[in-house]
Amino acid sequence: MSNSTIHNAEILCIGTELLLGDIVNTNAAYLSQKLASIGVGVYRQTVVGDNAERLKDALAEAFSRADLVITSGGLGPTYDDLTKETVAAYFGRAMHMDEGVLSEIERYFTLRYGDVCRMTANNRKQALVPDDAIVLKNPNGTAPGIVLEGENGKIAILLPGPPREFEPMVDNEVLPYLAGRRGEVFFSRNIHIMGMGESAVENELKELMESSQNPTVAPYAKDGECRLRITARATDETRAAAMCDEIVEKIYQTAVGEHIYGVDVEKIEKALVLALGAKGLTLSCAESCTGGLIAKRITDIAGASAVFAGGVVTYTNEMKEKLLGVKRETLAAYSAVSEQVAAEMAEGVRTRLGTDIGISTTGYAGPSESGDEKNPVGTVYIGISTAKGTQVTRFSFSGMRSREYIRTLAAGRALLLAFRKIM
Repeated sequence: MSNSTIHNAEILCIGTELLLGDIVNTNAAYLSQKLASIGVGVYRQTVVGDNAERLKDALAEAFSRADLVITSGGLGPTYDDLTKETVAAYFGRAMHMDEGVLSEIERYFTLRYGDVCRMTANNRKQALVPDDAIVLKNPNGTAPGIVLEGENGKIAILLPGPPREFEPMVDNEVLPYLAGRRGEVFFSRNIHIMGMGESAVENELKELMESSQNPTVAPYAKDGECRLRITARATDETRAAAMCDEIVEKIYQTAVGEHIYGVDVEKIEKALVLALGAKGLTLSCAESCTGGLIAKRITDIAGASAVFAGGVVTYTNEMKEKLLGVKRETLAAYSAVSEQVAAEMAEGVRTRLGTDIGISTTGYAGPSESGDEKNPVGTVYIGISTAKGTQVTRFSFSGMRSREYIRTLAAGRALLLAFRKIM
């Protein structure tokens, strides 16, 4: 067994179906995250079809740069599953029938299918193993994983393609194998920002991003928000975490700080539920244009029942009057899409459901709604009501991509306003 330190890796995913877009390549993302957690940097990811020559070229190119190449796919029983044979040839290894692996494949078929589906002759191909290889167990399928260690310190790890087999093997076989070969530990913090776009965040933090090499600071755009990933490398996780925390504190001291809703809290709704719980407060919502999306996002979070009383979708004027107590005169004078109606909706749901905070949304999400000169399609009013008073904020999402996108942005802003109200 090689004891060489692995400094960098490449991921090579095999399968024509990946190139055709028939399936989404989730394996590369999963593996990259896992390798980063043990300090193995991934510099490239490559996808190649089921072709021996192209696979051979991709393998040689990957090993020209990397200490470790991990493959996914091409270990099946059919003629176009060529990964094992191609990698074995690259390492100059012959293949032999591993009776122990063959026995496990036969056992898998017996336990899973009984007499309904018997093992066919071509499944024996999966028990062929390169000489001097390390076999990795695959309790969820018939293709074992393979580790090949070269005399030059290069290592290839071959894994099956189906995620239900691939992911447990990464966790239970690959990571323990690699644990003693890692160089440095990588650790990341994720800062979540709403109300400030990616370009504005980068403009504010440009000097910090350019000067900070370890940790690194990188922005990522999401729908209606932005994420900053702070990544440090060190000899141990405690030191790497401390390095990240120093940068996080610096960012809080900039103009970006007031727009941060959480660190390592990946969703605004989770940040809101946690904050409500910490302060012993309750919440309710009245939705028109968002159609229940706010309530859905809140109730997606485990533990929301402790802080969320419920929500009401009042899409028509009649329901706004009947369920929330919105005045008919207010609707007649200002229309349903107005600051006044948003205020009465938020107050109505708060008082009728007996919560500390009430949220409301009313607006034109489009595309068939015409809006008006003052409130074109994309206009949304969001109300936040507490015992101390009610505040309404007008947002203009005009020109956004779609009705769904406008509703997503509106729901996110509503959750953010509620979060800021209690912080």
